[in-house]
Amino acid sequence: METGSILKGPFLILLLNAFLGTIGVSLAIPVLPAYLAEMGAGGRILGLLVAAFSVTQFLFSPMAGEWTDKYGRRKFILLGMALFSFSEGLFAVGKTLWVLFLSRLLGGLAAACIIPAVMAYVADLTSEQLRAKGMGWLAAAMSLGLVIGPGVGGFLAEFGVRMPFYFASAVALVALLFSFIWLPETRPIRAQLRARRRRRKSEPFLRQLARSLRKPYTLLLLLMFAMSFGLANFESVFGLFVDDRFGFTPKDIAVVVTCAALLGVLAQAVFVEKLASSFGERPVVIVTLALTAVGYAGILLAWNFWSVLLVTMAAFMTTSILRPTISTLLSKMAGDEQGFVAGMNNAYMSIGNVAGPLAAGFLYDCNETWPFLSASLVFVLCFAVALVGLKRMANRREAGAGGEGRNVSNMG
Repeated sequence: METGSILKGPFLILLLNAFLGTIGVSLAIPVLPAYLAEMGAGGRILGLLVAAFSVTQFLFSPMAGEWTDKYGRRKFILLGMALFSFSEGLFAVGKTLWVLFLSRLLGGLAAACIIPAVMAYVADLTSEQLRAKGMGWLAAAMSLGLVIGPGVGGFLAEFGVRMPFYFASAVALVALLFSFIWLPETRPIRAQLRARRRRRKSEPFLRQLARSLRKPYTLLLLLMFAMSFGLANFESVFGLFVDDRFGFTPKDIAVVVTCAALLGVLAQAVFVEKLASSFGERPVVIVTLALTAVGYAGILLAWNFWSVLLVTMAAFMTTSILRPTISTLLSKMAGDEQGFVAGMNNAYMSIGNVAGPLAAGFLYDCNETWPFLSASLVFVLCFAVALVGLKRMANRREAGAGGEGRNVSNMG
């Protein structure tokens, strides 16, 4: 496969599926206040609704990833898109809280089917030379879905608070149709049968988590959790905060989040590689941790629409740089445990996506400033730990691996 040829055909459909699979996490944010106002619910329910998606995604992703080896990638991509379409349609017609929660739980199950299958499909589809490029485009599509969802939801809410979910359901059906027609299976039948016959004892997921806490790269996993926690914390109550303090409409929220998302995508596409090659990943992580802490607290100093826009764009940009930089460091530290590290990376992000909205919802009901202050404090602590810990981690790696340590020299 020649350079650049991955951006066509099945790969583009994969990017669409990954984007739609993650947009469901955040599409509801700008319209949830209107939903909750109708039902007399507040910040706690908002946090629980946002977190519900990530709960089922976290619980079922490891299982779904194993099943794609046994039964093929295509089946789970199709199943996931069908579930996603149904869950969004259910949210659109839901008029009680239990229906909304059921919808979000099904949406997380859909993402659990889609994301591992899509990642495995990319690995099947790309050569060793293009693997990093393929995974990079996939990560960009998923990140874009997470941060642009509120913007799409806010714009469509101008036509009614239920319109974003009808739209998402319809688009998912279209993606399902495209995938059914043009997405071939990449996992050979013989490989599927071998995986089904294999009687390898699976390690319990909680034991995997415990093992990850004893690894040389544990600090990086914890930083990934903190980053996901902070972003989910910020996003989940952002709509409520600017509505309560400034009287923002869903369209106002959409403009802010869309502009911030576009800047974040630009940062990932243009700045990440240049910053890492110029300064090394470790300094980039440390500086962006500090800047993110400032950005998350800075929203409390905003006084009008434009100041909110400026602070939000800065916070999203630093987070967009932080995520792929930490992932790059994890990959360099993984050695022959690339699969285990990738799974743990997703697991820690999912835990952050669950804990962030839950904490934000409860804290917001106590005081509207506490979610942002707590997120900022988490990043201040991460900055202090990373300032010392990343250097020590790099030194241990270089001392223990000899020549292999040169592979992580960019960390300094």
